[in-house]
Amino acid sequence: MFNTLKGKTVIITGGSKGIGKGIARVFAKHGANVAVVARNLETAKASADELNRENGKVVAFTGDVQDRESMKAVAFEINEKFGSIDVLCANAGIFPSASLEHMTNEEWDTVMNTNAKGTFHAVQACIPYLKQAEYGRVVITSSITGPVTGYPGWAHYAASKAAQLGFMRTAALELAGDQITVNAVLPGNVFTEGLEGLGDDYLEEMAAAIPMKKLGSVEDIGFAVLFLASKEAGFITGQTIIVDGGQILPEN
Repeated sequence: MFNTLKGKTVIITGGSKGIGKGIARVFAKHGANVAVVARNLETAKASADELNRENGKVVAFTGDVQDRESMKAVAFEINEKFGSIDVLCANAGIFPSASLEHMTNEEWDTVMNTNAKGTFHAVQACIPYLKQAEYGRVVITSSITGPVTGYPGWAHYAASKAAQLGFMRTAALELAGDQITVNAVLPGNVFTEGLEGLGDDYLEEMAAAIPMKKLGSVEDIGFAVLFLASKEAGFITGQTIIVDGGQILPEN
């Protein structure tokens, strides 16, 4: 089914670790040219080298989603390298914790500038190239937190993730005439390397909140993104897929 992505060029912002790295691994295994974009080039190179040892054609690039010109420059560089941009995975995001009572303007702005404005910058930078593609795809990594649920300490994060979906729907309308689809995945509790040091008790507590009694993997998110990026998903736009093992279903 997903042979249509072979040879396509896929940009993954925030692709050097966590969910972004899982998305990169899935696309690489399905024959795509993968551009891993991160603020730290050495980290991006290390991830690209690891993924290339497994399977695939992965190249590291440096770019900061908070900076419009940085994203325009890296999109140009990627198009020059591979000859096209077919898929953008707008995945870069941060999730620092701060109570609503004590949150500063700077903390709020940093999260919004990275998660919400960063999505806008990445999409805008790629539009000229996506228009030239056989079919263009944008897949945004949002979250269940904000659009569906809440979590103490993440008011700024929740707002940014809900903002991504409002942006997604209008972007989908504006780009539909160019056969570019814009969709989002909403992960629930997913195991990433950032959780490794939190201890088994914490991980078990997270898993207990999920009806399937296990944390999702970064590849679980990657496969949902892969589907939305495929040629076969060409009549789906402005939509969301929740990938959470049933986490949002229980009433209490």
